[in-house]
Amino acid sequence: MRDINSLNKVILIGRLGGKPDLRVLPQTERQVARFTLATNERFFNTNTRESTDRTEWHRIVVWGKLADFCDKYLAQGRQILLEGKLRTRTWQDREGNKRTTTEVEATSIVLLGRREDVQAQAEAPETETRAVSQPEEDFPQPDEGGSGEDDIPF
Repeated sequence: MRDINSLNKVILIGRLGGKPDLRVLPQTERQVARFTLATNERFFNTNTRESTDRTEWHRIVVWGKLADFCDKYLAQGRQILLEGKLRTRTWQDREGNKRTTTEVEATSIVLLGRREDVQAQAEAPETETRAVSQPEEDFPQPDEGGSGEDDIPF
């Protein structure tokens, strides 16, 4: 039963830290893409009259057809709007240590930026922005979490 007083939703606007890493899970033949997204905040100190930027890095995981979209259209530095939910997974590394990480599981991605930026990329879409979402059935079940291949949780 779903708790109606609960919500797990993330909305981020940021730039990609690198090209998404696309893999196909051998057991299910499902595609999964992983990448990092940087968001920036600017703080102004009224006493010193200086501003400081703070960058926060987010780990993103994308499943199914949306993962294929990411592989085709996303590149380092590309600005996107992303909607998703937080997921925490646990696995055992090669030394037998228990590892845990929290990631944003993307459900929708909108390409942002100027048309010139889009056309500068080799496989850019024709429109200024493009939104893609993924149907609920494309999401992994809880037991499909980590593949156990990661040594480092990022």
